[in-house]
Amino acid sequence: MTAVLAPGHPLSLHTPKQALDVTFTGVGRSFGPQDFAHVVLRDITVTVKAGEVLAILGTSGCGKSTLLRAAAGLDPVNTGTVLIDGTSVHGIDERCAFAFQEPRLLPWHSLQANVAIGLPRASSASAGKAKVAELLHLVGLDEFARHRPREVSGGMAQRASLARALARNPGVLLLDEPFGALDALTRIKMQDLLLDIHRAQPTTVLLVTHDVDEALQLADRVLVLGANDDGPGSTVADLVSVPGDRPRNRNSTALAQMRSSLLSLLGVHGH
Repeated sequence: MTAVLAPGHPLSLHTPKQALDVTFTGVGRSFGPQDFAHVVLRDITVTVKAGEVLAILGTSGCGKSTLLRAAAGLDPVNTGTVLIDGTSVHGIDERCAFAFQEPRLLPWHSLQANVAIGLPRASSASAGKAKVAELLHLVGLDEFARHRPREVSGGMAQRASLARALARNPGVLLLDEPFGALDALTRIKMQDLLLDIHRAQPTTVLLVTHDVDEALQLADRVLVLGANDDGPGSTVADLVSVPGDRPRNRNSTALAQMRSSLLSLLGVHGH
């Protein structure tokens, strides 16, 4: 879902035409006054290659969503830099699209109109209408195009939010647990749909998730955030490549071993 901007809000004018790389260098973020600051992120350094899917794992409150918001320009960092395609992120950047944990649909608009908000500014009326119809069909909402958010389930509203993010044809797609509200079967279908979309148009994807299995199915690499003894806040606990081409066999022995390792890093042992 793309952000609705207030007049005068800082906005980059870049228009992406392909997947873009994202680089975090020494990124730190804290909240509160300096003497009593709550450090959330510390010295995050990682490069996400253009077209890559990076899953971000970590315990609740470790700063996963904060890192995603920094990439989008929704939340400025205190230290370090965030670059997209070699250019610093300052304010909301049109090269990115964001789907949040909550659908954040405008309640007075239909699903169709909510998805259309994500279209690039230069879209013609006919091309925009066709794009919205295509996306609603892809997420299984074409029969509900004229329904308002209150008239559909939470899972359907979240699918509309994902369609709105995809409408921008973003160079970087930022997903904050976009499938968390869906039932198990629909979640698997949406994971497969995201992979289909990524194959057709390989944008760069940063995916925050609490689901280790989802990370292993969707990602090229998995970034684990966690604390250590060097200081407060989360830093890079591990960064691992996921073996095998997508779609992956969910019963793979290699994935099972990696799942156990990742769960251990997250403090869940014996699996």
